[in-house]
Amino acid sequence: MNILGLILSPIIGLVVGIFFMGLYRIIMARIHWRYGPPLYQPVIDIIKLFLQKSISHGVLFELGVLVSLAGSVVTLYFIPIGNICPLQVNGGLLVVLYLLLIAPLGIALSGGSGANPNISIGISRKMLLALSYEIPFLIIVLTLMFHYRTISLVELVHFQRISGWGIISLPLAGIAYLLILPAMLGIRPFEIVEAPQEIASGLKTEYSGRLLALYYIEHAFRRFIVIALFVDLFLGGGGEPFTFLLKMLIVFMLGVFINAVFPRFKIQQAIRFNWTWPTIISLIGLLIVYMGK
Repeated sequence: MNILGLILSPIIGLVVGIFFMGLYRIIMARIHWRYGPPLYQPVIDIIKLFLQKSISHGVLFELGVLVSLAGSVVTLYFIPIGNICPLQVNGGLLVVLYLLLIAPLGIALSGGSGANPNISIGISRKMLLALSYEIPFLIIVLTLMFHYRTISLVELVHFQRISGWGIISLPLAGIAYLLILPAMLGIRPFEIVEAPQEIASGLKTEYSGRLLALYYIEHAFRRFIVIALFVDLFLGGGGEPFTFLLKMLIVFMLGVFINAVFPRFKIQQAIRFNWTWPTIISLIGLLIVYMGK
């Protein structure tokens, strides 16, 4: 079963992540009164990019993309997807916290070799944005650890099936996660890392061919991981993959509507927002749980 899970987890993550990329473009087009591309357009784009020539700026430029992609794939193995979780370890939640840092560091390592000012701006924005939402995210995770008295992601999901969803038991932590969710996904109002109108897509400016295809694949994995974590932490996961993916779709749709409504923040506004409301709400939730114990 573990071997099957090792095969299925990245396949599910990739397929669903690419599906979300296509669905995102269709919904945004409909909101803008456009027809939009077909649902399978991301698949066509990735295949086309793999067939094109890739321009490299050295070993680190290529290695960073591979490190980022590998970090996302390994992270998937620790996240329960319904009843599929290949690596069930006691400290799974802590492992996921560390692994989530690999993908942005890999992209930063690659981008640093690109010698393009737009990449440098994108890297600095990505690191600052990550720093701003990591603080409330860590507080949210601490709240869950205190409440359920476990650092196992699998056990945390199991406890929710017995006692009810985490968003009901810990509403403040759930609200705080929803507030930082757009920042973790990199969508508006936190679409400041790429910002095509300002920095020509930032991090991916110098990518082409297979490297750009790998970047899109890692982005699909990243989108899946962030939403899957919310479902596992606050919506009780799922008894089987279909229920789990249905919950993910609902959370994804919420993110798309937020993206459609809000304009893009400046980096200063993004940091100020993440360090105020999500942090304050998550801290209050942590104090309530700590005093209740």
